[in-house]
Amino acid sequence: MNTRDASERLHHHHHTVQFYGDETELFKTIGLFLSEGLVAGQPAIVIATPDHNVAIQDALSAHLIDVARARHLGDLVMLDAEDTLGTFMHNGMPDTILFQRHVGALMEQTVRGRGQTPLRAYGEMVDVLWRRGQADAAIRLEVLWNDLATMYSFSLLCGYAIGSFYKETSRIEEICDEHTHVLGTNLIPLDVPRRVRAGA
Repeated sequence: MNTRDASERLHHHHHTVQFYGDETELFKTIGLFLSEGLVAGQPAIVIATPDHNVAIQDALSAHLIDVARARHLGDLVMLDAEDTLGTFMHNGMPDTILFQRHVGALMEQTVRGRGQTPLRAYGEMVDVLWRRGQADAAIRLEVLWNDLATMYSFSLLCGYAIGSFYKETSRIEEICDEHTHVLGTNLIPLDVPRRVRAGA
């Protein structure tokens, strides 16, 4: 699947997961997904690691997005994944009330004054948790994102490094079950149930 095909399929689903082995391909997908939204007047939220935030800004610039202006106007909000996790994690698990309070407030602030305009978001807090070995917390966070989608209109793309699953391949299906679409399934080991690979 090429990057544009992936972006077109993202438009029809509100919660998509991208498994990636090559960060370059990940940034291409994110850049296209977010830039098309920004051009259409849909604000964007990015919650990623510092290095990835820089790379995503470069990817948006490659799509002729004036990143500095978009951030100044509040059209593009970029946050640190670790810092954002710190606002709602409690005893090693995401707290429902804190998540809705902090991330919900972020949604409201970002769309303020835009009517019913949906927003687009890219997040890798789940990947940060998975890399720490907190698989249950990552899956719980995916559930909370789905719950938030009943209150706010947004399309969410989550990124997971496939290398983080070398000891947890049996749990890939749980991640996929919390998403409406799966990208990058050609990277998933062959011993994972076939139905998980249907989005390849």
